[in-house]
Amino acid sequence: MVCSSHYLASAAGLRLLHAGGNAVDAAIGTAAVLGLVEPHMSGPGGDGFLMLHLGETGQIRCVNGTGPAPSRATRELFAERGIPTKGIRSVSVPGIVGAWLLAHAEHGSLPLETVFAPACEIAELGFPLSPKVAASLAVEAAAGSPICTHPASAAVYAPDGTPLQAGQICRNPDYARTLVRLTREGVDAMYRGPIGAALLELSREHDGLFEERDLHDFAAFWQEPISTTYRGHEVFEYPPSSSGHVLLQELNLIEHFPISSYGLLTPESIHVMVEAKKLAFADRERYLGDPDWVRIPLAGLLSKAYSAERVRLIREDRAATGIAAGRPDGAEETTCFCVADRFGNAVCQLQSIQTAWGSGTIVEGTGVLLNNRMTYWHLDPGHPDELRPGKRVRHTMNPYMVKKEGELVLVGGTPGADTQVQTNMQVISHVLDFGLNVQEAVEAPRWRHTQNGTESDYPHTCADELLLEDRFAAAVREGLAQRGHVIRRLGDWAATGSEQMIQRDPATGVLAGGSDPRRDSQALAW
Repeated sequence: MVCSSHYLASAAGLRLLHAGGNAVDAAIGTAAVLGLVEPHMSGPGGDGFLMLHLGETGQIRCVNGTGPAPSRATRELFAERGIPTKGIRSVSVPGIVGAWLLAHAEHGSLPLETVFAPACEIAELGFPLSPKVAASLAVEAAAGSPICTHPASAAVYAPDGTPLQAGQICRNPDYARTLVRLTREGVDAMYRGPIGAALLELSREHDGLFEERDLHDFAAFWQEPISTTYRGHEVFEYPPSSSGHVLLQELNLIEHFPISSYGLLTPESIHVMVEAKKLAFADRERYLGDPDWVRIPLAGLLSKAYSAERVRLIREDRAATGIAAGRPDGAEETTCFCVADRFGNAVCQLQSIQTAWGSGTIVEGTGVLLNNRMTYWHLDPGHPDELRPGKRVRHTMNPYMVKKEGELVLVGGTPGADTQVQTNMQVISHVLDFGLNVQEAVEAPRWRHTQNGTESDYPHTCADELLLEDRFAAAVREGLAQRGHVIRRLGDWAATGSEQMIQRDPATGVLAGGSDPRRDSQALAW
């Protein structure tokens, strides 16, 4: 089973499974294709997390492919004018390639040349740009983004001086050459070889912030997952600097309420989830940063005793305002896809170039579109996510896995910045509390809450409001408004994100896929 946000990427993953590859092979092949066909969301110039379930042992492993801020990126540099959203000064070290190759080296089964073959073919032959990607490109062009003006970027996405339209063929042969180089030279090609050298030259030409050591010293690494329990299930998440603990805190809080008796998509159940989100986000703002730089009281944040204390702040009849962080244990755009194979292995991966089209800057001769991850930093002195050279930024990406009695039953995740842990809470509840299948869960109407001062994008300000897709009944909107929520209506399918889920029946091994219609998604099985 492969569930991703583009049908060509899902087909590539399925092709590799059919060729005898395992879930890791299929995940990396899917990832490489997504960097082409969904270029505004992810690619080798970005970062991300991989969560692996190993069928032979039942172990869950996490690969961190996030890069730090470059050497010349200081808080003082941006203090006066803020952090740019485009161009080379918005770029952090791109770490996802290191994660791809580390996961493949330890757990892949097919040669890397075979794994990257579908992406190389698509890059050379081209693919029709989807209406959704073309619409996003048009918005960037109207805003004067470098995606249509920087020479190397325009050569791919505006080859005749105007942005590609839906249905036009997009080609990126340099992308194929980069993948071939990675198969021959390995990770050194990206960070200590010609690809990295081209990035450093771009930085020098445009007054960027990179020094040679920023790439030479980078390495992806393994981490252990974090977890909690929810109604008889064990839920695994990605550790800091991911926001994965926020989802676990939300589940700990809503477990105190009889959600299933409130009814699916009712004002009562939505209200409790929104209030849990507020509390968890307040804690994230107070405590979460790079764990190599700040102390994160993770055990306290995830303890059931702490949730029992914090849940007393949730009133079932009234929306809270002015939420403050708690004191656990006394302490002071993106893409997602899921793969499962016949061997019991599974992968959930999130990778991103940050906001749509990232920095807008392709590295000459590589086909690699760089991220604009610098826009997640805080400039307030003393903030746990305060910008420092060599520090990893706080991330919103959070793949999850769910087990019951030791057996894997659910794999999932979504892009969507601060929407992610909110969407994941909703779909997990849909499946575990209400018995929806995974396709029903991802298609259900969704909400998103914004909370001033806790949003990830610089400058971290927003309206305090509850965004609802228009497929919610009028009575639901009215019931939430009566509780004090400020409501803003969205289009029928306009919620941010693109949830991908795989459900596994431990008795039979049968897999069910759910793939989000809010993007060009496809769930495929073999």
